[in-house]
Amino acid sequence: MPAASAEKPPLRILLAAPRGFCAGVDRAIRVVEEALRRYGRPVYVRHEIVHNRTVVEQLEAQGAVFVDELAAVPDGGHVVFSAHGVPKSVPEEARRRSLASIDATCPLVSKVHREAERHFLAGRHVLMIGHAGHPEVEGTMGQLPPGAMTLVQDAEEASAVRPPPGELAFITQTTLSVDDTAEIVALLRARFPAISGPKHEDICYATTNRQTAVKAIAVGADLVLVIGSPNSSNSQRLREVAERSGAGRALLLPRPELLDWSALDGVGVLGISAGASAPEELVVELLRLLGDRYALAVEERRVVHEDVVFRLPVPLG
Repeated sequence: MPAASAEKPPLRILLAAPRGFCAGVDRAIRVVEEALRRYGRPVYVRHEIVHNRTVVEQLEAQGAVFVDELAAVPDGGHVVFSAHGVPKSVPEEARRRSLASIDATCPLVSKVHREAERHFLAGRHVLMIGHAGHPEVEGTMGQLPPGAMTLVQDAEEASAVRPPPGELAFITQTTLSVDDTAEIVALLRARFPAISGPKHEDICYATTNRQTAVKAIAVGADLVLVIGSPNSSNSQRLREVAERSGAGRALLLPRPELLDWSALDGVGVLGISAGASAPEELVVELLRLLGDRYALAVEERRVVHEDVVFRLPVPLG
């Protein structure tokens, strides 16, 4: 980072920690890299391995080919399923076509899949708290037969949902707002007192930690920048949490070079975080660009230390 200059205006940086890659994202990327090392180019990946274009482009440069559906994978190809998880029909199709598949689903998402199956086998209808169209939601709802699960997206839907008669359970997407989800769960429990829930919260440790860290910097910040892709649920939730927690403004920043410098007009304290699928190199690059224009005083505010590591799946471990 360039040395501070008297000509540069001062800018105080509050850097959220933890930020960036979680254990599930790190594992998914390692799965693709190890598959390329073992099997050579190309290795196919169904959907983005994680929701970050920088990561996708780096893996493409190594020989990964990202496809929307298995139909684009040639016979005999190696295919990786993304960290978000897939419906049961996808690995079934891969087996029918004798594709060599590797499941990079985050273990914490797989845990939610198992919860859904357990409730289904116990005869319960499952309410899935999550966002329509998100790959994790599609993958989780695809674990059960059609009609066995109902999606609940917000408090309004929680107040209006009419599940079929009988026993109920709820599960949640792992990357939701902690506060919003707590409100939805409270509404469901008030309406359906006997509803079964997870023994431990479905929202993953990394999502919770990053939202807590953003709250720690938001109160004192004129602006919070969250590095993350627009289709990244956990990154969008960080931006929302920052806005609700006292920041003057909060913006999502897909890449540092896309920063609209006019957004920093009048900003004396800038908060910075990164979604769980955003590499730390993007934070470093943002600080470098900021240092070219401002005399930076950087303070990292760490709310917890993370030491979670997930092993590679069986074919690669």
